[in-house]
Amino acid sequence: MGLAYRLENLRILIIDDNAHIRQLLRTILNAVGIRSIDIAEDGIQGFEAFCRLDYDLVFTDYAMEPITGVDLVDLIRTSSRSPNPYIPIIMISAYSDQDRVQLARDHGVTEFLAKPFTVELLMERLEAVIEEPRPFVRTGSYFGPDRRRKEDPLYTGPERRAVELEQVDVSVRELTEKQRAALRASRASVDKIASD
Repeated sequence: MGLAYRLENLRILIIDDNAHIRQLLRTILNAVGIRSIDIAEDGIQGFEAFCRLDYDLVFTDYAMEPITGVDLVDLIRTSSRSPNPYIPIIMISAYSDQDRVQLARDHGVTEFLAKPFTVELLMERLEAVIEEPRPFVRTGSYFGPDRRRKEDPLYTGPERRAVELEQVDVSVRELTEKQRAALRASRASVDKIASD
């Protein structure tokens, strides 16, 4: 059993080349009690920051220069320099067509958040990575969260992969019921801040 934690104990890294999005994310995360938020303006700065400190969650944009968000995810998941290849990664993008979402998923993104996003959708993604961490899969061509969202009890065909899932606790911390209620209740105050 993990240690209980409060949202203010999370350390978040936001990597986005858009100053407005960086500030919006910081404001929303501050409103729900997260105080330790670091910012990087591109994927290279973001990876360097990621290698220096111990983060609980990464938000990254999809379309950045000189490396894309997908390239950054590859570095986090597979580089020998990466201190935590199991970290939850939420990708944010104005490009949310099915091909791009699948590409991000196939490179190891944990959750995808389309721009423009609502506070409620952001909170749903945050809750998903905290409360429903997915096991990781390692194959010859993929390492990242299990891409299957649900099991199909009616599927009777052959096993699609010959490897076992790695059961990985992305975080050893657990939210208490009181903290979950506070997270849900904070949506109202965040909505007010976002609309001001």
